[in-house]
Order: sequence, then C-alpha cells, then structure tokens
Amino acid sequence: MEKSVDVVVVGAGVAGLVAARDLVQGGTDVRVLEARDRVGGRLLNDELPGGAPIEVGGQWVGPGQAHVMALVRELGLRTYPTHVDGEHIAEVGSSRSRYTGRIPKFNPLVLADIGQAQYRLDRIARQVAAADPWRAPHAEELDRQTFDTWLRKTARTAGGRAFFRLVTEAVFSAEPEDMSALWAAFYVGSAGGLDPLINVTGGAQQDRVVGGTQRIALELAEELGDRVVLDAPVTGIDRQSSGVRVVTSSGLTVRARRAVVAVPPPLAARIRFTPGLPGDRDQLVQRMPMGRVIKVNVAYDEPFWRHAGLSGQANSTYRPLGTVLDNTPFGGSPGVLVGFLEGRHADAGSRMHADERRAQVIHDLVGYFGPRAGHPIAYIERDWAEEEYSRGCYGAFTAPGTLTRFGPALRKPVGPLHWAGTETATRWVGYIDGAAESGHRVADEILARLT
Repeated sequence: MEKSVDVVVVGAGVAGLVAARDLVQGGTDVRVLEARDRVGGRLLNDELPGGAPIEVGGQWVGPGQAHVMALVRELGLRTYPTHVDGEHIAEVGSSRSRYTGRIPKFNPLVLADIGQAQYRLDRIARQVAAADPWRAPHAEELDRQTFDTWLRKTARTAGGRAFFRLVTEAVFSAEPEDMSALWAAFYVGSAGGLDPLINVTGGAQQDRVVGGTQRIALELAEELGDRVVLDAPVTGIDRQSSGVRVVTSSGLTVRARRAVVAVPPPLAARIRFTPGLPGDRDQLVQRMPMGRVIKVNVAYDEPFWRHAGLSGQANSTYRPLGTVLDNTPFGGSPGVLVGFLEGRHADAGSRMHADERRAQVIHDLVGYFGPRAGHPIAYIERDWAEEEYSRGCYGAFTAPGTLTRFGPALRKPVGPLHWAGTETATRWVGYIDGAAESGHRVADEILARLT
C-alpha cells in the first residue's frame, strides 16, 4: 500500500508528535509512522495494583521547561508535585546522613570540594550552552577529554569524585568515562546549571502529570487521529527529486515532500538511506550511544516511609540502586518507591536473573528505609536497553572528539530530511522539554521551505 502526503514523520514520541501537530496546524498533510504498537517513545505508563497508572519511562517535568509545560496546559492536563516532605537519606562513602533541605551533613571538606567543582562546572556550562557547543571557548580542550578526566582534575577529594559519579549516573545513565566533557557541559548548561538537573523542588524532578506522563503523547496522538500509523517500522528512506520515499516492514510505503526523523540517534543509524547520508552525519551517530537504565517501581500497601518522617528520597554512592524517590500516584495509594539501576549498575543488573535483580533492589531499599521495604505488594521494572525501538535511556550522548568534529550535523537538514529528538535540542537536552523544542524547530524548518 502506498500513500502520498506533504510530510512524513518517523517516530511517535513527543518530538515526532509535536512536529506533526505543528505541521497540521500549518496546513500540511502529515503521516506519522511508529514502529511500536503504541505512541510515546521513551514515555510509557504501566498499572499498579488497584489500577492507578505508574510511569516506567520518562516522567518528570519542572520549572523552566517552557515547551512541555505549555503542552501540558494546551492538552488540558494537570500536574502535581513529587513528594518531598520529611528527611532525605544520603550515603557518600562510609557516611550516612538524614537531612532536610538541599545539603546533607557530611565532612565539610567534601562539601566544600563538591561546591567548588560544581561552581567550575556551572561556569563552563554557561559558556558552552550560550551557542553551539562546538563553537564554545575551550571546546577543543573539553572535547578531547572524558568527563571523568575533567572531574579527576577538578574534584580534589574521594567523596567529591564519588558524588559526581553518582550525579553522572543519575543524570546521564552513563559513567563519566563514557562521555565527552564538552557534552556533559553542554547538557548541564542546557538546563541552566547542575542544580536544576538534580533538584526536586525547583528542579527537573519537581512535578508529575496526573494520569502518568505518557498522557502527553496519548493526547497528542488523539488530536492527530488516523494520521498516526502504528506497527509500521521504517526500514528505508530514499531521497528522490520529488522528495522522499519511506518504506516500512509492514508493507506501507509513504511518499512525501519532506521527512522528519524523530528517533534516537542509534536507531536513526539503522535506517537504510538511499543515497547514503553525508559522512559527517553518519560519523556523528556512530559516536552517540544511548545511556543504560533499569527503572524499578516498588509498591507497598501504604507509603510507610512518610510515617517514619522520611521523604522517600535517597541517594548512595555505593549501592547499585543509587537514586530513589517517592513515586506514589496522585491518589495517594498505593505507596511507591521508584529506583534506578544506571550506567554500570544497569550493565550488571541486566546480566542477573530476574529474581536475583529483584532481590538486589529490595536489599537496597531495606538498607535505605528499613525492614518494611522488604515486603512489597508489586514490583514493576523496565530495562530500556532491551527495548527494540529505544535501545537505552534516558538519551544519547557523545563520545570524546565528536561534537567538535561532527557537531554541526546534529541538526543540519540533509536535503528533504530533518532531524528531531531530545538530543537535538538546545535547552533541556535529554528531557521531554527538549523533545518538544525539537519538534517545534523542525516544523518551523519545514513550513518555511514548503511555503
């Protein structure tokens, strides 16, 4: 079967759906081709005992994320705050602290070291995010080294270095030695600094969407109606004099004047392009792996930690489950703790038998919150590296030397081909907001060319 439209969009995550919505509002005929049997990409809801939705993919929105918050309002959705009342738990090295506010009670030398390293990172990040990162001051120097190399030169204490390793795992789902220091600085700068990335109140984890964050994608798809085609994996895109011919493994072929590729960079690299893409674009995506995370929601009959004066927020530099938050749904029941195996911990966790991995997660929760954490009523996990059409989360990052050599290819159209996705954003890279920004950008690019 063959269809002809003005624009074909590959991928029904937030980036692709926002682009399609803008294009339809601009008067163009659009088809969205999605490989999965659902929309949302890296956003996905599951169900808790009793039927309440729970996010097993991306979930948080926060202040400063103008694009996604505008979407939430336009779609008639509501948000509610992540629970933060009570004491948090932090473990750095052999020290454990129960604290309120932002700063745990640790060795003053370690805290001072963390403060000075963050100050230097934020200062560099502001410079890098002010323009295309490959044009930033000292871009070559930063891109020649891993983030780990930069941290070892900047953080002076073992506790400070351990803290930043935990932060890297929590923010990127990767290790500091995996990525370019320039990418790390760009990512931090795109959020306005490190604090907005790691804070709950006032930061990226502040709010959740009532009914689960996948509702953003579901509502967008509802607006687009039958323009969204599911179970249609794109296998090839041919550039022709009249535009593009997009081939799917489901038997559907779509001809269009323009195409938006709105899938993670490693997946875009698996599409057969004819003629082949320019070398810079291909070299770029070869150097952009995905992060790795196993997200776990553990449900209890009630949020018992609140009764003990705890917020449910816990972090550790030595436990595999290094980050935990209260993820209780809007209705207040059941109680839910969400935790993450990230980077190297996700590598190790994915090689465990499911029962062994569950035991490790529960062991860490008991270590944080006591014996009651050992008796959940439900355990829901999602290994995003095993997802055929994601191959990782939260997003892709660049290896050293990539941005300064091939960075301009990140967003540059190739003839009728346009690139979207959160990795192509300039603000809130890696977040839902960045995905929405990229969708608006490519729609504007295309509408300017079609008129």
